[in-house]
Amino acid sequence: MSVTIDITGLPHERIAFCPSPLAELGAALHALSAPAHHPRLHAWTTATTAGLKPELADRLHEADFMWNSTRSDILLPAQPRETLAEELDDLDRMDDEKYVGSALEISCNSMYTHGARSPLVDQRMRRRALDLAAARGPRQAAFVERMLTDPPGTRAWIRRLLEDCDEAFFADTWRRVRVELAADARHKTELMRRKGLAEAVGATSPAIALEEDGAGSRIVVDKLVQGRTRTEVSAVTFLPTAFGWPHLFALYTPGWQPVVQYPIPGRELAGAASVDEVARRLEAVAHPLRMRLCRSLARGASTTGELADAYNITAPEVSRHLAVMKKAGLLTTQRRGRYVLHQLDVSVVARLGSDFLESVLR
Repeated sequence: MSVTIDITGLPHERIAFCPSPLAELGAALHALSAPAHHPRLHAWTTATTAGLKPELADRLHEADFMWNSTRSDILLPAQPRETLAEELDDLDRMDDEKYVGSALEISCNSMYTHGARSPLVDQRMRRRALDLAAARGPRQAAFVERMLTDPPGTRAWIRRLLEDCDEAFFADTWRRVRVELAADARHKTELMRRKGLAEAVGATSPAIALEEDGAGSRIVVDKLVQGRTRTEVSAVTFLPTAFGWPHLFALYTPGWQPVVQYPIPGRELAGAASVDEVARRLEAVAHPLRMRLCRSLARGASTTGELADAYNITAPEVSRHLAVMKKAGLLTTQRRGRYVLHQLDVSVVARLGSDFLESVLR
């Protein structure tokens, strides 16, 4: 599974790497609302939460469905600006239908990515949004009702909330991280100029790659979702983030310019396993007999014959199970004369839990 951004025929100068204060504020708000996702930010989330005034904390809690489980598209600008105020001004120029549809897409508009009509103009989508919001509790139901009834007033309330966050903690945070983010964006831009788009895209994350063949060119983001942009992509924006790891966001909704938000180097584990690799490894170790074979293979190198004798099964059966484990990258092998010794790669198995968690949070 993956998100595919079709960039066939798109000039490379239409692909930009640039930091965004609004996107970074969205990432910071997510870290505050879901600190378990971000153990590396524990000191920052703890100190920032402790310093919030109760009134601001309550307002953040009221609107956190826009950044808690994932991130609303309105928080990932396709045209980053120098200041948060400029990006909020751009949001103000967005029409109500697009703004409200995006704001509610995470938990109240599951058909949003399929190009469904806005709940402001479609009664069926309105009822659906309200029903899904009610399942999340009275707080979210009341907020969604207010957004559908008074979009301008609710949008102004959200802007004031983000401005108050900027004043309370984010302005200082942005001053500290913007230099690092700008340096990363410049590095990727220069890499694209000197070595090509594939090098620049690959440097953003091990989970992003450029695919080129006779059918065209595509940016492929390895995620546990399936998505594809339409072919009329006019530009692509990459947003570096210091708060994002382990998440990797790809905005590919119809009607929006594609945006990818990626964690900057040094905050992401190098060599992260792909979703397919994680699935193969989980499947390999889930089999009861292969779990028992792992016990022997973790303690030392063994031949196929030794394993067959130890577990009272045939050598061909052992070979079939070892082939599955080897394909999943769980084994190392070495030859000694006419014997082949197999051993469990303990370092790979030790990373399996973190690789799985990163795959589902990516």
